[in-house]
Order: sequence, then C-alpha cells, then structure tokens
Amino acid sequence: MKVTVIGCGYLGATHAASMAELGYDVLGVEIDSGKRESLASGKVPFYEPGLEDLLATHVASGKLRFTDSFEEAGAFGEIHFVCVGTPQRHDGLGADVRYVDAAVESLAPHLGEGALVVGKSTVPVGTAERLAARIAELAPGVDAELAWNPEFLREGFAVEDTLRPDRLVFGVASDRSEKVLRDFYAPILATETPVVVTDFATAELVKVSANAFLATKISFINAVAEVCEAAGGDVVDLADAIGHDDRIGRKFLNAGIGFGGGCLPKDIRAFLSRAGELGVEDTMSFLRQVDDINLRQRSRVVQIATTMLGGSVARSRIAVWGAAFKPESDDVRDSPALSIAGQLHLRGALVSVYDPKANDTARAMFPTLDYAESALLAARDADLLLHLTEWPEFRLVDLGVLGETVRNKLVIDGRNKLDAQAWRDAGWTVRGLGRP
Repeated sequence: MKVTVIGCGYLGATHAASMAELGYDVLGVEIDSGKRESLASGKVPFYEPGLEDLLATHVASGKLRFTDSFEEAGAFGEIHFVCVGTPQRHDGLGADVRYVDAAVESLAPHLGEGALVVGKSTVPVGTAERLAARIAELAPGVDAELAWNPEFLREGFAVEDTLRPDRLVFGVASDRSEKVLRDFYAPILATETPVVVTDFATAELVKVSANAFLATKISFINAVAEVCEAAGGDVVDLADAIGHDDRIGRKFLNAGIGFGGGCLPKDIRAFLSRAGELGVEDTMSFLRQVDDINLRQRSRVVQIATTMLGGSVARSRIAVWGAAFKPESDDVRDSPALSIAGQLHLRGALVSVYDPKANDTARAMFPTLDYAESALLAARDADLLLHLTEWPEFRLVDLGVLGETVRNKLVIDGRNKLDAQAWRDAGWTVRGLGRP
C-alpha cells in the first residue's frame, strides 16, 4: 500500500518516517520549501528523540521521499494522511482549520479510484463531516472516502507513540474504510493494540477530550498546591498519596508552573469555543478556570521571585534553566518557562536563559533575552536561579561549583524535581510550589 502524508511538520514528519519504518512506500507533501529540502536531506528541522535517525534511514533507502505536488500525491497514494496544523485563531479561541481545508481541497481533485483520505489533525467536531462532503464534490466518480484517525503523540516520545500506540481510534462512515485502516495498521494491531471504531464526531471529540482532561488534572493539582502553601502542606506527598488510587493515578499530578506547548493550551480553548458554537458552552465553562489556573502559575512564580529579591526584580540577575515547555523537546510554543523569563525581563531583570535544546527556538521568539551556552554560564553572578524545565542535567549539576558561580544561593524549583534537601545542605534557600 502506497501512502502519502500531507503536511510534514511535527506530526506529519513523525508519521511519515514511522510508516516507512513499518515497510510502506511513503510520499510526504510539504509546501514549505525550506522544510521540504531539510527533510529530503534526512534532517529534521526540530528536535524529537530518535526521529532524525529514522528519517535519514528511510530517505536513504528510498522508502520515504518528499514533494510539493498534490497531483503527484494523488497519483501515488492509496491512503492519504492529513497532518497539517490547526493553530489557535488570531481573532478568537477557536482552531484555525484553513490549512486542513486547503490540504483536502488541493488533494481531492487528484484522488485515485477508491482512495481513502485520513484526517489526523486535531479539529473542531463537525470538520470531518464537512470535509467528507467536500471530497465528494471535488472528486466525483472515484468513490473516495474520508476517515478520522486522531493522533495522541507526546513530544519527546512521538516515534514510540506512533509505532507502539496505547490505542487507535478509527472514525469511519463505512465498513470499507474500517477495513482499509485495519489492513494498513496490521503490523501495529498484531501487538494487540486496542482499537475503538466509531463515527466522525466521536473520533474528533476523543482527542480534544483527552487533552482537556489532562489539562484539568494539571490545573487541579496546581490549585491544590496553592492551598498546601497556605496551610503548610506538601503537594508532592499529597499527589503521591492520591495517586495510589487507581481511579486517579499519579501521572499528570505534578504541581509546578503549568502546561504549555502547541496542544493542550490551544486545544482546551478550541474545545470551549466549539462548545459555544454548539450551544453548550456553560457545560464546558470549567475549562476557562483550567486555563486561568494554568496561566496564574506563571504570574505566581514572578511574584515569588519578586518577594525573594526584596520586593523588586529590577536590575537583579536571574538565571532561568529551561525554555522548552517540557524536556526532550525544543518546542517553546506557549512555554511557561519562556513566559516567566519574559515577564521578569519586562520588569527590569537581567535574565540569562539556558536550555539544552531550545536556545535557538527560544531566541527566535524572545530575541531580547540573553542566552547562555551552559547551565553554569547562565548562573554566573545570579541573584536568583529558576529551575523551569526539568531536563535531567539540571538535577546532576555540581552544587559546589554552582554555589561558587552565583551571587546568592536562592532557587525557585518551578517543577518540584530538584533534591531540595541536598540543595539546602549545600546552603541554598529553596522555594518550590506547594511545598514547605
């Protein structure tokens, strides 16, 4: 079976390389010439562990190549995966689906007989039904169909999540579409991966519901963390205790500076926006509080920093460890760490940022900040150190050397991942979120 992947950003490049790994001949369609040329040379224009090796292997083998031609894609593929982005709209909270629409409308006139177009992008519910009708208009007489197969990738684990997913969801309108998807994913289904077969609307809602639930869980523990601070409790011990309840679980109960990235923030806003369009906004209104609590964590860290520095951060040297929204990524979209660094800078602090992988992407977004080439260089003469992205190297730093590097031994652990007792034994004042 020949496969095309429409849109070769984070999702598409991962899917294309992974499908080549499964043995398929894959053609990636990417209209951005710089990105396309990079991928065609075996280079990934972002950081994702394991992906570049996979990409380079299959570009070299000829199993994977790239084009900007939808006509070529239509002639080549039997199954076409739409993986373009759906960013937040500039004029509201909703998802911008123009790129999805454009991809389908560019591909549809070139579809071959019996082709299956498979949406993987995260879209507002109702999009698939509309696109299915559009394909029927633009590709009459070729019996092409649409299915929806949402992705559930975690940045830092995207290749693993693609090749060994914890579930597959097929939103289909016919038995034939289901069969094509089952045949296509046969190598993965052979490992007893669970499959949920459902309709378009449910498949679309699965992804945004999953992200909304995870975001709610994070904001819940961050709200509890503030209560712990007021009452003298320890949110880490609390999360450990409630996490033993298998109805709750320990994952995503890590109090800190909150969530970011290109999915959770914009997906919960888009979900709320679409609920409003459907007339059920009040039912989902709690997502506004989830979003508000998440954004509040950033201002809380700025307030704590201000207090620790005597009421003002102006002219203070502040070291920020971390810029990516999470470790094993260079993604700084809606990054809490970079947002905090930016707020401190605007208040007059001299901010030096270091991230093992995201310095370049952070510099492109916040060029006015200073960027260091190591954790120790960022901390030179610092009045305050902020640990904001939990890269493993930050937990392995030599505290003796670090103590001689900074001006004041003050640290805010925005992820509650440092060994607070070890730092205190080394003479540091340590402030966590939701901890004594």
